Amino acid sequence: MYPVDLPAVDDTDLTSASELYLSSLESRPHNNEWFRLSQTSEVAITANNVRRLQLFEDDQPDCTLLALYPPDDPKQVVALYLHEKWWCVDDVLRTSSESRSGLILVQSIMERVIVFLLSQVVERSSQEEVLFSLHPRTESCKLLWRDSQAVGFYTIKHKGSLCDGWSSRCYLLPALDTVLVRRSWRRRGFGLQMLEDFCSSFSTEQFLGVSSPLSPSMVAVCRSFLQQHKEHLEHLYEVEAPGGWTQRRNIWLSIRLGRYSLGINEESGPTSGETQRNEGDDSSQKTYSCRLDPASLSTCNVNIPLATGSTVQQMKPCDPNQGGSSPSSKISGTGCSPAAYADDLDSGPPTRPPQSLNTRQALKHKHRLSSEPQRDKPEPEKTQRSAKRVKRT
Repeated sequence: MYPVDLPAVDDTDLTSASELYLSSLESRPHNNEWFRLSQTSEVAITANNVRRLQLFEDDQPDCTLLALYPPDDPKQVVALYLHEKWWCVDDVLRTSSESRSGLILVQSIMERVIVFLLSQVVERSSQEEVLFSLHPRTESCKLLWRDSQAVGFYTIKHKGSLCDGWSSRCYLLPALDTVLVRRSWRRRGFGLQMLEDFCSSFSTEQFLGVSSPLSPSMVAVCRSFLQQHKEHLEHLYEVEAPGGWTQRRNIWLSIRLGRYSLGINEESGPTSGETQRNEGDDSSQKTYSCRLDPASLSTCNVNIPLATGSTVQQMKPCDPNQGGSSPSSKISGTGCSPAAYADDLDSGPPTRPPQSLNTRQALKHKHRLSSEPQRDKPEPEKTQRSAKRVKRT
């Protein structure tokens, strides 16, 4: 059995067990344990090679777990201390339960550890920065299980949830905030599967959002989804928090008008799953990680991109007069922008700004401008009859 299959523990138990073990480790500096990485290599378990990792964003109280690093690479996590023993990272991402298949809502603390590993550790090499910021402990998310291992996840900002921790602004529509698929599992349609699951989970909502900005690969996923589900053409928007009409734009309209990067791979686009937070085409819609086995672990990019670390955007209070980016992701995500409050949520359907065009109007208008022949300017009269002749002397 693997950590996720063992009896559930809460965050207090996880933290206290970590602190107790670290204290005992510091009290016996010369009695080293060893963790075997392979048949030919092992790492000494000493206080110098063990560090605390914070699991959640702005955690109060702190929820930490212990990570083991090689002495020559302080960025590479090789094992985690869980259930009173050390587990290699690859085993923490596995399950022995056949019931874990497809997209499953994250509920246990161990499942949140897996989300943490995917967004902070697994999809980042030692030379790369993490793609995502830490997720809040209450973040709603789903893990994607395939062949007894976690291969991706996505997170949601629910309608009515707070945009940040320092204001009363709330999201005005559900938003797909972070998406990640491990590199070795991309181009199999998992990004499209997660977008479809998100939309079907909120089938009663009139409008749905995807965190801005969209990476090229996330644009490809959205394009493929909208081509297959035309009923969502007028309902799926790229949004900045809190998602008022001034902070959203129709994704299909933006695709048709060429507003997104042209670097979309036609072959891989429809099936590539990535992290929806701004990274390159080859990163997750925001995620990096340390690899144990380069052949089995890799990085993805979601708007998504899978994402957070030393170069991640620092969280700043939102300017009430401007839109912002979400602290939950360096690449994509929604941010806290113009004021919206919880009591606005049930005040009735929003009204579109009068100057905005819907998809059909905008496309028709664009076509008219491009196809209308340019009229020649009238030529001046050759004789200029109205001009006076020069006076003779």
